Formats: sequence, structure tokens, C-alpha cells
Amino acid sequence: MADTPATDDLDIAALAPRVRSGDRRALARAITLIESRRADHQTRADALLGDLLGDSGRALRLAITGAPGVGKSTFIEALGLHLVAAGHRPAVLAIDPSSARSGGSLLGDKTRMEELSRHDRAFIRPSPSSGALGGVSRRTREAILLCEAAGFDPVIVETVGVGQSETTAASLTDMFVLLLAPGGGDELQGLKRGIVELADLVLVNKADGALVASAQALAADYRSALGILRPRRGNWRPDVQLCSALERRGIAEAWAVAQQYRAELGSSGDIERGRAEQAREWLWREIREQLIADLTHDPGFARAIAALEADVVVGRILPTVAARRLLDQYRARRHAG
Repeated sequence: MADTPATDDLDIAALAPRVRSGDRRALARAITLIESRRADHQTRADALLGDLLGDSGRALRLAITGAPGVGKSTFIEALGLHLVAAGHRPAVLAIDPSSARSGGSLLGDKTRMEELSRHDRAFIRPSPSSGALGGVSRRTREAILLCEAAGFDPVIVETVGVGQSETTAASLTDMFVLLLAPGGGDELQGLKRGIVELADLVLVNKADGALVASAQALAADYRSALGILRPRRGNWRPDVQLCSALERRGIAEAWAVAQQYRAELGSSGDIERGRAEQAREWLWREIREQLIADLTHDPGFARAIAALEADVVVGRILPTVAARRLLDQYRARRHAG
């Protein structure tokens, strides 16, 4: 990819002000750095994020999810072009699914959002999910902070869109937008309750041509269903709207709802409280990941893990007992050290 060069020659002291100035190439290089799994890159990424942390936090963070084929990329491009025309600088973090077999990813969102990608007030960054759960990539949280530090607002996260795992995206954004399509198996009897309960706005896309009537019926069903759910944040009641991303209708109305959401929940402190809880969750997620990395990368523990896994697979020992034995070894080594 043209805007994701190698990171070995990056000067963090020079990169931070370039990101802060809104340089899109510098932002792309910074995201490449934070996505790297190399230990030396991770150290430099931490330094960069620490430098830019005070410049983040000012953007509205939007998650947009929906089943494959619902028109997420088309909708996001239409929304992005509307935002650009209104004077905003939107950033899109598009998460593409990685192959479980090869680990590869198509990373095709710049192709699907070709018009928006050419605009100098917008930034589009496709990233592979790399096996991360929740419809996001491993470093989506950090990428959001970098986009904010570069002055982009809103920051839009387009999730993989594969089902219930999408709920993780709600834990790193302010507003969760669910995109549906008529005739796509999203009728009320197929309601994905876990996702719908998280939705702050439901958009029935493809409300055009012969699908208008079925789109209206689907929207009516979801309005009734959402009316009995408790608000996720504050007193906000999710709205259900129709739109046609292809014809670029309903886009301005959807953005108006997002602005209303930002104003109401921002003034009430609900967005700030939500971000505080997200930061706490982020901390413990990192602790868990780093502890597991320490265990699996230690040669002694790696051998113990392999032996315990073999016993678990053939049924000689319960997984709970195996986990406890491994942790007992870890604690014993820690106390001995």
C-alpha cells in the first residue's frame, strides 16, 4: 500500500508534529507503527501516542456496523462526502476481515470509497482484523486517538460486519450505528438482540426503487422493538430512519441525529463517562493480552503450555485444572525471582 511504508526510519520527535498538523501521510505512517508487532516498534509507538494523547479526545467516534452486503462502504462514502461538503474532516478506519487460513486481508475499502479517498479533507485507512474479535482490528483504539490528534472529526469505524462479535466496536466509540437492508434476513424475527440493544441509531439502507415499501415495513418493526428497550446511555432513545446510500438520500438526516446525540450526551456527561469506562476496559484488556504474551513467549512456560494442551485435548485433565496449574507455576517463578 502506498501510504503504509516501512517504519524503521521513523523519527518519533519529527513524526508527532507532522501528525498534529494533519499530514495524512504522517498519520498513515503512525498507524503502521502502532499496528506493528515488533517490540522496538511498540516502544516507539507508545512514545508517539504519549506525545499525542493530549491532542486527542475531541472528535465524535462513530461505529457503523451491519451484515456484509448491507452497503456499509457505500453509506460511509456518502456520509463522508456530505461531511466534507459541510466543512468537516472525516476519518474512516475500515476494518477488513483477515483470512483464518492465510492471515491475508483484501483491504479494499479505498477502492470501494474511491471518490472520498481522493478528497484531501478525508482520511481512509483500511486495516486487517488479524483475528481480533469484535469487528475491529487489534489497534483500532490507538488509531482513533491518532486520527483525533491529526484533527479529523468525526472518526468513523467501519466494522467487519459478521454478526454478534460486532458488539466490541461499541466499547471504543461514542455512537453505535446499525445498518440494515430490506430483504436481507434482518426482519424482526431474525432480530440480533445483542447488537440492536447497543444501537444508538438504526438506518434501513437501500430504501429505493422496488424496496421502498419493504424498507418502510422493516423500519416500523424496529421502531416498535426499540421502544421497549432500556436506553443504553442517559435518556437517549434510538431512532430508526430510512436512507439510500446509492442515491445519497437520508444522509444529511442521519448526520443530524449524530449531531443531536453528540450535543445531548456531551452536555449530560454521558459521553465522557462512557469513555472513562472504555479506558478502564482497555487497560484490563491490555493487561490480559500482555500477560498471555509473556506466558507464551517464555520457553519454559511454552513447553508447559504444550504439555497441558495435549492433556486437555485427550481428556486427561480439565481445562480449569490445567489453567490453575500453569498459573501456579507462574506465581512460583515470580516469587522465586
